[in-house]
Amino acid sequence: MSIFEASRSPWAGRMLSIFRIVAGLMFMWSGTTKLFGYPPSGIPGMPPIALTSQLGVSALLETFGGLAIVLGLLTRPVAFLLSGEMAVAYFQFHAPKAFFPTTNGGEPAVLFCFLFLYLVFAGAGPWSLDAMLTRSKGDARSRR
Repeated sequence: MSIFEASRSPWAGRMLSIFRIVAGLMFMWSGTTKLFGYPPSGIPGMPPIALTSQLGVSALLETFGGLAIVLGLLTRPVAFLLSGEMAVAYFQFHAPKAFFPTTNGGEPAVLFCFLFLYLVFAGAGPWSLDAMLTRSKGDARSRR
């Protein structure tokens, strides 16, 4: 096998699942930090946020969207929503400060945006509730 050929290894799908789980955990923890102050952000005395504010909505999306990504549940539509959230976050809060993400602090927003956009097309991988539901639907159809 050449390094230029697509991998036929079963680990390609498994690593997609691991990639999804780790990214989802990181994103979910960002939301729980905003909602519950845990894990701590390092910003002392972070005020409570109103859930109906833009920050509150983003915290809910990050917490529950991140959980859905971790579980691999409705991965494609949730990832599309979260990718859009990160694009909005970047252009609304980071881009006006400076052109380059390294200058304006927008690297996480850009990375999460494209990571979630990748999951829209790649799917959840074999270790996911999406895959489990697909397998159970296939089993039900084969029993008919």
